[in-house]
Amino acid sequence: MPDDAVREGAAAPCPSEAALHRLTAAVARHAPEGGTETAVPRLSLAVTEEPVGPVDLLYEPMICFVSAGAKRSTAGERTRIARAGEMLLNSIDLPVSVSVVEAPYSSVTLRVDERLLADLLVEVEESAGVPLAPAGQLTAPMAPELVDAVTRFVTLLDSPEDIRALAPRVEGEILYRLLRGPLGPVLRAGALADSPTQRVRRAARWICERYREPLGIDVIAAVARMSPAGLHRHFKAATGMSPLRYQKYVRLQAARRRLAAGDATAAQVAREVGYVSATQFSREYRTAFGLPPARDAARLRGTGRPS
Repeated sequence: MPDDAVREGAAAPCPSEAALHRLTAAVARHAPEGGTETAVPRLSLAVTEEPVGPVDLLYEPMICFVSAGAKRSTAGERTRIARAGEMLLNSIDLPVSVSVVEAPYSSVTLRVDERLLADLLVEVEESAGVPLAPAGQLTAPMAPELVDAVTRFVTLLDSPEDIRALAPRVEGEILYRLLRGPLGPVLRAGALADSPTQRVRRAARWICERYREPLGIDVIAAVARMSPAGLHRHFKAATGMSPLRYQKYVRLQAARRRLAAGDATAAQVAREVGYVSATQFSREYRTAFGLPPARDAARLRGTGRPS
């Protein structure tokens, strides 16, 4: 499927190359190759000199600000690409396949503080009457003011003694500018209590906590406080897949991580992640990742080559 971005912000001023270079330089001072969590709460950095991936991850709600290169993120049937000067919003817990497709690559990721976001809604007068947007993954250009705020957030790492006092203020500014920008409708939908986005998010997290168990759509719908038809519609709009397909992807990702560790057989892992049939597990694993479990695990560990 083609990349799909939020285009409402396309006509807004874009950050200059110099501004993106300053952000990239700030990231480089504090991130080793590959990336790292930081001393600033909810802030992580990523850097790589070469293309990477695909890597299977379970994303939580977050915003990724790309200052150099490009990243591709695929969830279900949907693909998003965020390039230098753009941001990728992930508004729900989501199993994704991620690749760095243009390098050198540099980005800043901010995990969303839902409580702070909800508090800021009171300050954003434009929220009243603005239509909400469904959850999911979206890309949009970064405004120059947002790049400046993100750069100041990263450069707090240059003076660790300032982090405790200043990080909450700069984080609040970043979220405020996001609410005022093209991603605002999606963020607002996630922050409002009992919105369809909140209900889908509740169901997704519930599935992630119980992915090993046999789950029925009626039970998941009851958790979300939706009808089965309503849950299916909103869940697919947010994630690109049905609730049960979502559970399968979470289950298969967990199996792949376990197999890559190299201390269990495919049959053992199949049982651990909730499969009754090892044959079904092998079939679904190959469909998802392109190789049977044992061969894929060998490739991931560097002891084998894919055909």
